[in-house]
Amino acid sequence: MDDKMKTLIDGLNEDLANEYGAIIQYTTYAATVTGMNYQMLKPFFEEEIPDEQGHASYLSEKIATLGGEPTTRPAEVVFTTDAREMLQEIFKSESATIERYKIRRQQADELGLIDLVVQLEDMIADETKHKEITERMLKDPRLS
Repeated sequence: MDDKMKTLIDGLNEDLANEYGAIIQYTTYAATVTGMNYQMLKPFFEEEIPDEQGHASYLSEKIATLGGEPTTRPAEVVFTTDAREMLQEIFKSESATIERYKIRRQQADELGLIDLVVQLEDMIADETKHKEITERMLKDPRLS
């Protein structure tokens, strides 16, 4: 395996760990959100879980196909019971994921992996949607 492919696989494993972390983050936040924010945030958190699971599944398969070993360790998740902090943590996570996927897209393009480039574009679009929704929720003055 050449250095560029190893660098890509290592990056995809970082992305996979962060997708696992996102699944844990959304699941935990859905389970622990309380008060006036419960009705708004619990469904939002739960609706995001399948997207993150789909990304993790794809990344696992792609890493194995490219000759790597998919990680089984999630990225660390910040635990909080404060609704605003939950959304701020999600916003930070989604923003970082978008930036990582842009780097991965460039790496895949350099290696001629068109299918990966296209999938990463779709994942960037998904994560951008999550980030924008979160950003709008953070603007709500009623959020405690």
